[in-house]
Amino acid sequence: MTSAADTQRKTPLYDRHVAAGARLVPFAGWEMPVQYEGIRQEHVAVRSHAGLFDVSHMGEIETSGPDAERFLQRLLSNDVSKIPLYGAQYSVLCREDGGVLDDLFTYKLEPERFLTVTNAANHSRDYQWFSRHADGFDVNVSDAADRYSMLALQGPRARAILTYHLEGEAPARMRTTHSQVGGVDCLVCGTGYTGEDGVELLVPPSGAPRVWDALIGEGAKPAGLGARDTLRLEVCFHLYGNDLSEDRNPIEAGLGWVCKLDTHFIGAEALRGVEPASKLVPFAFTGPGIPRQGNPIVVGGEPAGVVTSGTLSPCLDIGIGMGYVPVEASEPGTKIEVDVRGKLRPAEVRERPLYRKEQ
Repeated sequence: MTSAADTQRKTPLYDRHVAAGARLVPFAGWEMPVQYEGIRQEHVAVRSHAGLFDVSHMGEIETSGPDAERFLQRLLSNDVSKIPLYGAQYSVLCREDGGVLDDLFTYKLEPERFLTVTNAANHSRDYQWFSRHADGFDVNVSDAADRYSMLALQGPRARAILTYHLEGEAPARMRTTHSQVGGVDCLVCGTGYTGEDGVELLVPPSGAPRVWDALIGEGAKPAGLGARDTLRLEVCFHLYGNDLSEDRNPIEAGLGWVCKLDTHFIGAEALRGVEPASKLVPFAFTGPGIPRQGNPIVVGGEPAGVVTSGTLSPCLDIGIGMGYVPVEASEPGTKIEVDVRGKLRPAEVRERPLYRKEQ
């Protein structure tokens, strides 16, 4: 009989994770490290020093050709024409009715060549969506996921650690450069998902262990997907499958700022003039308890929404989360309650981000 573990894909760093004592779990078809020493310890290490994540489960789609920019402008919600050469941009991918298929980062590698990073669970669907809409464009769309492993070096010491093994200069925030790290050709990107400074490295799979060893050797702490989730939630970054879905549009999710309707991307017309009945808001508990995805949100004694992400903040030491509530209950300072296993926990809608560096 084949077990679930036997069918999961493994990244080139799997042996490193096992040797480091990682707890490995199935995630989007991959066997991924959720933690090593502990989520809190890894979270604090990223906030105070530097952590290294294996995010090789993420997918990549390469788009090239004379119509590459015009094609991506049709698919992606942001204004792709504003991406400078060697620049990066965040956007969402929408259905015709405005439902969100994925949230993505796109890098402009050459004037007619782009690389788009997809969420692991959505990669196959995203690639099929790209391919299906390529007719009529002079463009080549290719699944590049097998060409890359992906590492994220994040934290206040991340760039200093990178410097020991980087040829040349690290890119600024939202910029990219081709360089060598630890003697391995890499695409170095000034992006991340933790709210800290740092870089993401797109590496040939065969070179990933060498880059990992070099950065760990300089003091970067291995960090798992558990810490990645608590870090992103403290700064209110969306997680697809929790805070975003096909049943939600980017306006109610607070992502109207990446929706440039005049570019006429797929879904733009459905979103034009949308006045959502509910909004995704960050909140914090004002007493004990930990919110979890799916907990009901209560406003004025009545069921009013649902928690999409929740955790105990390692830096704030209180329960925090995000969830959809009626627009009239979305202002910061609004008192709400969260039903945690039958017990109502008092909470308050807060400003984004929930955690700021100066706290």
